Amino acid sequence: MRLLIVEDERRLAQSLAGGLMAEGFAVDVVHDGSEGLHRATENEYDLIILDIMLPGMNGYRVCAALRAAGDETPVLMLTAKDGEYDEAEGLDTGADDYLTKPFSYVVLLARVRALLRRRTRGAKTALRMGELTVEPATQRVTVCEREVELTAKEFAVLEYLAVRGGEVVSKSEILEHVWDFAYEGDVNIVEVYVSALRRKLGAGWIATVRGAGYRLTDAGAGAGTGSGARPGAGPGAGNGGNRA
Repeated sequence: MRLLIVEDERRLAQSLAGGLMAEGFAVDVVHDGSEGLHRATENEYDLIILDIMLPGMNGYRVCAALRAAGDETPVLMLTAKDGEYDEAEGLDTGADDYLTKPFSYVVLLARVRALLRRRTRGAKTALRMGELTVEPATQRVTVCEREVELTAKEFAVLEYLAVRGGEVVSKSEILEHVWDFAYEGDVNIVEVYVSALRRKLGAGWIATVRGAGYRLTDAGAGAGTGSGARPGAGPGAGNGGNRA
């Protein structure tokens, strides 16, 4: 999942970005309302964390402009203000939730996950492909009732493939969605993470579409159900080997 933080308090913005990246999110940070609107318009984000008191353009105007343009990306507003009027104004401009400073990072993370759950697949709490289940709220993955341990970035790649529901997803799309705006490395880093996922999930779950990208498939469907679902070596292999 890719998030945008628009916050002029630089220490707070970097602290939030660091915490969210540790949770597996790709995070872009800007410190100006006008730049925030530009970045949100030019890129696809799953959620925007938007301060109200910003230089250039305040958060109310940024949110209103996005909604007027038909952008329904969830917006979590942050402000040092307090009071029902401020909250009402923020929600009236199209924000989805509101958090008053100072706030607990744990609370912010819970609000972020709640908004993402609400958006993902019509508010479903889990994404399923056959016997593969991906739970964004808990970052839990199970294959044939076997729990699989993934790193935060591995989970982010798998989650994006699951959200796309079996569609072909290019390396560039994965890179843009899972890595942040500042990443300038090799696009083939995606191959490294896909290989790691195949090792941990087992054969057949992630198909390569030559010249196009990757697609999440149901390894248990059709011929070779047993062998396709059998786990490979690596963390999380657990008791999957008992499956016929």
